[in-house]
Amino acid sequence: MSVDGTDMNLNIDAIRKVFPILHQQVYGKPLVYLDNAATTQKPQPVIDALRHYYERNNANVHRGVHALSERATADYEGAREKLRALLNAASTREIVFTRGATEAINLVAASWGRTNIGAGDEILISEMEHHSDIVPWQMLCEQVGAKLIVAPINDAGELMFDTFEEKLSERTKLVGMVHLSNALGTINPVDKIIAKAHAVGAKVLLDGAQALAHLNVDVQALDCDFYVTSAHKMYGPTGIGILYAKEALLEAMPPYQGGGDMIAMVTFEKTQYNALPYKFEAGTPNIAGVIGFGAAVDWLCDTGIDAIAAHEQRLLAYATEKALNVEGLTIIGTAADKATVLSFTIDGVHPHDLGTILDREGVAIRAGHHCAMPVMQHFGVPATARASFAAYNTQAEINALFAALNKAQEMFA
Repeated sequence: MSVDGTDMNLNIDAIRKVFPILHQQVYGKPLVYLDNAATTQKPQPVIDALRHYYERNNANVHRGVHALSERATADYEGAREKLRALLNAASTREIVFTRGATEAINLVAASWGRTNIGAGDEILISEMEHHSDIVPWQMLCEQVGAKLIVAPINDAGELMFDTFEEKLSERTKLVGMVHLSNALGTINPVDKIIAKAHAVGAKVLLDGAQALAHLNVDVQALDCDFYVTSAHKMYGPTGIGILYAKEALLEAMPPYQGGGDMIAMVTFEKTQYNALPYKFEAGTPNIAGVIGFGAAVDWLCDTGIDAIAAHEQRLLAYATEKALNVEGLTIIGTAADKATVLSFTIDGVHPHDLGTILDREGVAIRAGHHCAMPVMQHFGVPATARASFAAYNTQAEINALFAALNKAQEMFA
């Protein structure tokens, strides 16, 4: 069945109608948006939720006794419960709002890391990590005298699991691992990774920024210690994300920032910190962003993550088949278990030139290192072109992508 049509799970035409940004032209061509691994577009219910907050309920949360504050607080905490349910966390106390996955990782590094990692300890990550899951650990290692260990990937873009296991030891205090690679599309065997890490006493942080819009995640079944994500890659607003962490870990961790709302009592002699999760949410939060995040979770769940994933897999398979028939095109990332991402290079055409030419054809892709420079170094390329798929993309849009690529090749012939 065509991925453009209606099947038992998804009606793509109906889905596209609720994304107003898609119905425009760029340089006189219909917009083909294939940069979803960078950020997804927003459905009308998310836009409406943001507007409703600012038009009807704009007030600070947790601190007011008037009607607007009470309504805003109810919507804000309602979003927290939606995220708890999405992840199957044991309690809303385990859901901490942050500015995004990057801040969530920095929070863990600064709070849990400085408390539990010292000289001679090791942090184990993979070669495919986003910079957000590299740089905070480098900074921590420099501060405390720990060592950053890197598990390699193979030329398919898969974690070399045997080598990963060999690099684990009693010195390993934390494993930081991407769930779904933004640069390669690789889905890591996170259940096996967690089991092996826990066997040596290490904690595990999973970077789920790319995963949650495409995979069902149950943090209790996985038994991960930390899980981070960002709303903007899940059809939600920018500038908001979450840290999931086991309650016992959060209880033992010192606050990340000080200020309002993370306190229970303040005197000049001593401050008593607030209960979880508010101990880690200093200052006025991104209230509208949280409420919009909740609306995005509603849309994802109502649409069906499994149905979306199946649709995206059909798109990826179709695009991969077409790519294999393009002379001079090399796919970067051919893992057996992958999703949503097609990264590639074309002989004689720099990815940045590809991105510019495709833009003039109305096709939006990403060209660059995708905040994963070590991946580029592994494959010996300065950058890749990356098309990435979402619920609203179609087979016709993939055809438009390859027509534009053919035009670029003709220009550089």
